[in-house]
Amino acid sequence: MRRKNSNGSKPKNEMTQTKKYCPFCGARIKKRNIEGRNRSVCESCGRTLYENPLPATCAVVFNELGQVLMTKRAVEPAYGEWALAGGFVEIDETPQECVLRELYEETGLRGEIIRQLGVEGEKSEMYVNLMIAGFLIKADSEEPRPGDDVSYAEWFDPDKAPEPVFESHKKLFKIGIEILTVELMRR
Repeated sequence: MRRKNSNGSKPKNEMTQTKKYCPFCGARIKKRNIEGRNRSVCESCGRTLYENPLPATCAVVFNELGQVLMTKRAVEPAYGEWALAGGFVEIDETPQECVLRELYEETGLRGEIIRQLGVEGEKSEMYVNLMIAGFLIKADSEEPRPGDDVSYAEWFDPDKAPEPVFESHKKLFKIGIEILTVELMRR
């Protein structure tokens, strides 16, 4: 399914615009078949410029009542859809720092990472290929407030939570709920 912006237009894909010049020597870049893939190679210094996935995180957040947090997106892609809190890893932070920062920026909540849930890939028209690390987080407080990139944040009983829009979030949410269910049964 192709996504559209809230105005009906196709998302601008700035991430797929291939570099034209080598960041090492400034010469032009050409496409060449290397290792069975169409790769960018500098005509002058011969360096291969690899294009890698963009790292991101998401959080399955729960409270004392065993409810899970869902956010409604206020930005593209998937404007107005439900998703897990999360975002892109900054150059100077770890995925763990990123997920806690994004949780606070998007919901005003602080929390404790209980465990990493896994890493999922996600194809994206806007960002090409994402690598998303999911974390299970216990919230320190109860009242979320929407922040940047989010128009709404709400607690749900796990079986009544809306389905996350992104496939990677769906998979990581399922893993998080399975872990929470086991923990709740132990109580």
